[in-house]
Amino acid sequence: MADACIISDVARTVPGVAAGERLLLSPDDLSAALGWELKPRGLCQGDTCVPVADPSSLLVAGRLDVAAVAGALGRLVVVDPGARIAAVALGGEERRRALDDLEAPDFDLPDLAGGDHRLAEWRGRKKLLVTFSSWCGCRYDLPGWQALHDELEPDGFTALAVAIDDSPDDVRPFVDDVTFPVLIDAQHLLTELYAISNVPTVIWIDEEDRIVRPNGIAFGTDTFRDFTGVAAGPHLDAVRRWVRDGEVPLAADEARGTVTDLSEDEILARLHFRVGAEALRRGDGAVGRRHLGQAAELAPYDWTIRRAAMPLVGEDPFGQRFMDLYDEWQAAGRPYHGMRADLPG
Repeated sequence: MADACIISDVARTVPGVAAGERLLLSPDDLSAALGWELKPRGLCQGDTCVPVADPSSLLVAGRLDVAAVAGALGRLVVVDPGARIAAVALGGEERRRALDDLEAPDFDLPDLAGGDHRLAEWRGRKKLLVTFSSWCGCRYDLPGWQALHDELEPDGFTALAVAIDDSPDDVRPFVDDVTFPVLIDAQHLLTELYAISNVPTVIWIDEEDRIVRPNGIAFGTDTFRDFTGVAAGPHLDAVRRWVRDGEVPLAADEARGTVTDLSEDEILARLHFRVGAEALRRGDGAVGRRHLGQAAELAPYDWTIRRAAMPLVGEDPFGQRFMDLYDEWQAAGRPYHGMRADLPG
């Protein structure tokens, strides 16, 4: 069997067989691929089991069908058997807890040196979760977030940046003087966990890992104020009042439901993006471009897909194509999963 790449929260490589439209794995490799095991009572992960009335229905010639396993778990999936790549959606329960119950989903992401970190590592501190990218002008906001971190860190505050980028090398040129944590999210895990559709997206998370201010557009400097029309100062001052005085910009009842959930098409778009990006990493340009194109069709105004794909296929994310996309987005009403910049905080 040749190697297959199975992507969920991370990308894992296991032996796989392409059989027509199916990608098949040995039952013994399911745990390594997705963290689940096939048992007589169903699919199990630790103490959690998803009943499967007929486990044999997941098998083809003694091997597990990746799509059938995903279906049994209630998860969307995109499979490219020829490329031996599959992307399986995360469970939607954590995202719904974030959007409706304001519980910040934990995550496990590497820093630029490869060390693993979880959100829970900073429990007990107020956190400003800032998503940015090398393909976005918001990369130039990092000094502003650094200044805020330095100012408020003695008060129990941490700025935590997550780069929605393909590799650490994309990010390193912009973080030379950054001392607060910078993590890399090559699989766009946070865009699915928190329903993020653009960068910069900033989320306030308190000491108990509860979301105080949901997804919102905010900037660390006024570098692009003339372009965006958004001043950094009001948001930075609101963060200071939250950290020092406990002042929150909106009540929990107002925060709940502020961010709309991802649609099925938007989740599928993220899966196609992951398959396409992995194919490009393997040097398969045709497969990569095809899946990135499908992702763009499914989520045409999601910047974490449309603009993020540009550097992967050799396009300038600051060029005319970006400006055309920006005009399309504006004409479509500036769709965004989160608070507008003119809302409180």
